[in-house]
Amino acid sequence: MTDGKEDKPADPMDDWASALAEQTSAEETAAAAAPAPAAAMQATATPAASKVFQPLEKDTPSGFHNDIEMILDIPVQLTVELGRTKVPIKTLLQLAQGSVVELDGLAGEPMDVLVNGYLIAQGEVVVVNDKFGIRLTDIITPSERIRKLNR
Repeated sequence: MTDGKEDKPADPMDDWASALAEQTSAEETAAAAAPAPAAAMQATATPAASKVFQPLEKDTPSGFHNDIEMILDIPVQLTVELGRTKVPIKTLLQLAQGSVVELDGLAGEPMDVLVNGYLIAQGEVVVVNDKFGIRLTDIITPSERIRKLNR
């Protein structure tokens, strides 16, 4: 404090500003000393860039192919939805064993088949060996999926 100024922590913005000023003045000095065409400037910048960035290769390593077999073992959640409804909390609290909840789905209407929450098909209920199942009657195309999302 001999010069009458307080010691302050360095402001990062001042550091950036001074570094930018140094870079600008160095570029101006180099440009004034030897004006070069743009192609020559790019040629000198390329070696530095090649040290930092590796070129992209079009060939994939021999162990990695665009093969569907890589994803066949990934588990997904398959859900068959009978119907939905909205009820007020008052009604929800009054539900007991034996209560009937009316759904928006109609009897005989196809049920929705969802994979990870996205509609992919519709089908009808079947019973095989005392177990419920679903027989797919319609597979939803990607364009139909988008159309149904907009409704």
